[in-house]
Amino acid sequence: MRFTKKDFYFSVITGLITGFSAWQIFNFLDVTKFKDISFAWFLLLVPVLWILGVNLGYFLGKWLAFFNQFGKFAAIGFTNAAVDFGVLNLLIANTDISSGGWYSVFKAVSFVCAIIPSYFWNKHWAFEVKEDGGGFQFAKFMSVAIVSIFINTGTASLIVNYINPLGGLSVQVWANAGAVAGSAIALIFSFVGFKVAVFKK
Repeated sequence: MRFTKKDFYFSVITGLITGFSAWQIFNFLDVTKFKDISFAWFLLLVPVLWILGVNLGYFLGKWLAFFNQFGKFAAIGFTNAAVDFGVLNLLIANTDISSGGWYSVFKAVSFVCAIIPSYFWNKHWAFEVKEDGGGFQFAKFMSVAIVSIFINTGTASLIVNYINPLGGLSVQVWANAGAVAGSAIALIFSFVGFKVAVFKK
C-alpha cells in the first residue's frame, strides 16, 4: 500500500488536533516551554510525525500486512488520547478535582468525547470500510468502546486513586500518568476489537 492524499489529509487534521491538545495540556501543567522552545510548535511537529508514522506503517506492512492499518490506527489512537487528556484537564482545571470518585467520572466523560470522532476516523481511514454497516456497525463499535472505557477508566483510576505519585510528581501530573497508562492498554484492546468484530471486511 502507498501513502495517499487521503492519508495526508487525515494525518494533518488529526495531527493538528493532537498538537493543539498537547500544547494546552502542557500549559495547564505549567510547562510552557522546553529549553526555551514553546510547545506551540506541536501544531507543526505532530502532523509531520503522523505523516511519517503512517508511512512507516506502510513500509512495515510489506512484511506484516497488519501494520498497514496499525500505523493509521496509532495516529487515531494518539489523537483520541490527546482529546481525552484535553477534556480531562479542562474538567480538572475548572473544578480543581484531580482524584477520588469525581476523577473517575471526569475520565469517563473525557473518554466518551474522544471515542465519538474515533468511529468516523477508524471507519473511513484506518480500516477503510466502504459499505455502510448502519446502526448495527455503530452498535458493535460502541460495545467495544464501552469495554475500552472500563479498561481505560479502571486502569487510570486504579493508578491515580491507589498508588501514590512516584518521583515527586504533582497530583495533576500523576492524574495524566494514570490517563496515559489507561489509554495504552485500551488502545491495544480497541485495535483488536475494531479489526475483528467491527470493521472486519
